[in-house]
Amino acid sequence: MLRELARAKINLTLDIKGLRADGYHEVSMIMQTIELADELELKKISSGVELSMSGGENIPTDERNLAWQAALAFQKFCGKSLGVSISLTKRIPSAAGLAGGSADAAAVIRGMNLLYELNLTEDELCTIGEGVGSDVPFCIVGGTCLAEGRGERLTRLKPIKNFSVVLAKPRGEISTAWAYKTYDKSPATIHPPNETIIEQLSCGNYDAAFKNFSNVLEGVALKKIPAIADCKRKFLNAGAKVALMSGSGSTVFALTDELHVKQIAASVTDAQIFITRTF
Repeated sequence: MLRELARAKINLTLDIKGLRADGYHEVSMIMQTIELADELELKKISSGVELSMSGGENIPTDERNLAWQAALAFQKFCGKSLGVSISLTKRIPSAAGLAGGSADAAAVIRGMNLLYELNLTEDELCTIGEGVGSDVPFCIVGGTCLAEGRGERLTRLKPIKNFSVVLAKPRGEISTAWAYKTYDKSPATIHPPNETIIEQLSCGNYDAAFKNFSNVLEGVALKKIPAIADCKRKFLNAGAKVALMSGSGSTVFALTDELHVKQIAASVTDAQIFITRTF
């Protein structure tokens, strides 16, 4: 049996460059892994895929689950049966903009490579992951990255300083497909200056970088869940260095130092709260 952690991510920035010929959106995002993680246990079986899960709500445990799809994609890539039984413990909230499903898929791909001692390269693992979901390659690589294309084209960045992270997930869910479709009707006019932010982060000029963090999908998400703005305001008033929605929402994250964690976490009372760290 093999144990693998599936770490969540936050978007330090999210920009949409336009609609691609293949129907996907061209994006440019600075992504960061955090310690909050699902836990997977994988073991060999004679063939096929088995998946059991605890802790998740309204998440399928069949071929609709990205972990299951990742196992099938791995088997197809290798051209072998490579049967796997997956036991998944969910801790990352679903439909939250934290890439919980993609993180699970990435953990399955990494884990099956280790379980069957295949020694596939990271590039090969990312190729498998790309076919499962746009965020899966980043979840395989982790750390701090600029993600472009559909999100699968990654550039490793200098790791950022270790920050405490407070997450607030208000009530309500936002479909990623809905968010992008709605955005297309009224695109943002102000975009995150990713090149400038990358330079500021690499120089350790965090205060300047934080002022430039933005997510062009925030305006879309606010139409469905106005509480996102309230979470941001309360986090900042409580001492957060920066507060921003992650992905297509609805989770808002705050970066802070250890001193302010408790007061920031206590500032929002009508949302799910998670305390974690950058990783």
